[in-house]
Amino acid sequence: MALNLNKNLKLFYSIKEVAEMFGLNESTLRFWETEFPYLKPKTAGPSKVRQYSTKDIEQIRLIHNLVKVRGFKIAAAKKIINSNRDGADKTAEVLTRLITVRDELQDMKRQLDGLQ
Repeated sequence: MALNLNKNLKLFYSIKEVAEMFGLNESTLRFWETEFPYLKPKTAGPSKVRQYSTKDIEQIRLIHNLVKVRGFKIAAAKKIINSNRDGADKTAEVLTRLITVRDELQDMKRQLDGLQ
């Protein structure tokens, strides 16, 4: 069996790590948990420490795209997700890919500018 180096070995992320991934406050994530019923991270121990799975992070990515990137209000984001879940998922995925491509192109431009 070959070792897969690209595989993400971490199963759960803390609320602090997830907040940093998206540039959000931890309180924003807690608020989203109350507004979006399908966003329920696992809680562990007596202190109820939140543990976000990769599935939870994909849910947050979708909500972040709708609320923070595209500027929808919470109620509108809920309506979009409930009425057209697959379309909202695909839109978020496309946007993420476009941002990645843009960043790569900007890096290439900086490298080319450095050659002149």
